[in-house]
Amino acid sequence: MLSVELTAALARYQRTLARAPLAAASRAKYTARVRGFLAWLDTAGRDPDLDGDPLTDPVARDGAVRDWRTWAKTTARLQPATINNTLAAIDDFYTRRGLGAATARREALPRRAPKAVGSRDITRYLRAVEHCGSARNTVVALLPFYAGLRIGEVVGLDVADVSLSARKGSLRVRGKGRDGGKLRELPLTRPELRTALTHWLDQRPKWPHAQDSPALLLNRRGGRLSDRAARTIITDLGEHVGWVQTPPAGAGSDPTPCGTPSPLSSCAAGRTRSWSPTSSGTPAWTPSAPTPNPTTPTANAP
Repeated sequence: MLSVELTAALARYQRTLARAPLAAASRAKYTARVRGFLAWLDTAGRDPDLDGDPLTDPVARDGAVRDWRTWAKTTARLQPATINNTLAAIDDFYTRRGLGAATARREALPRRAPKAVGSRDITRYLRAVEHCGSARNTVVALLPFYAGLRIGEVVGLDVADVSLSARKGSLRVRGKGRDGGKLRELPLTRPELRTALTHWLDQRPKWPHAQDSPALLLNRRGGRLSDRAARTIITDLGEHVGWVQTPPAGAGSDPTPCGTPSPLSSCAAGRTRSWSPTSSGTPAWTPSAPTPNPTTPTANAP
């Protein structure tokens, strides 16, 4: 049981949290984490005369939060992600009280190796690409897969960089580096990729202001497709075939404190993985930040 003062503080927090544009599950998680912190505060044996009041004094707040973090690591032995999630909720609690976020370091989260994708999953992905309904998005998805291009190299292509004939083709690719990067020429050996490029080049002149841009891949305004939008296209295709990775606790799965939830992909409410080739040529999925999905040249697509 919390003391009367801390019970009142928790009730006040719940009332302000109820007005925030958050999902019910997010409110419940934040409330539970703040309740746990207040329960620790109630039994921590802190002397208000010496340490100050952590509910009203910013200095006492910082000291209490740092002490909780030490207790969580050494005594409770909580996982780093759990500690970070609770610290986020504590920051939200104090921000809504008008004191601002506490000064406390976050825990470093262990890095995970990319997950290799099996042949059956690759087939499902390619089928999703085939049926995505957008010639532009098909090219965006197949260039990294069949030609091994980085996303930045994909969106950096110009129409003049593509050479196609009935049986062969090539790409002129600009890599990273000074003075525009090193140029290299890649043969288009896969007929699927040549077909996709042909279909897109047939459709491209119909897009707004296409004649004004040298870019191969366009956004709805006729400008060059951004790196972020291209990543989203690939991410969404992965989501459609079930490649959705639920982020570990503390790695961005919760909404930002005192605000709206973090932007998510339009296909699924979760952080996903986008395709990138490994050194062995086996596709792997590496984390990327989802953004709204550009599909066709409509008024709301990028």
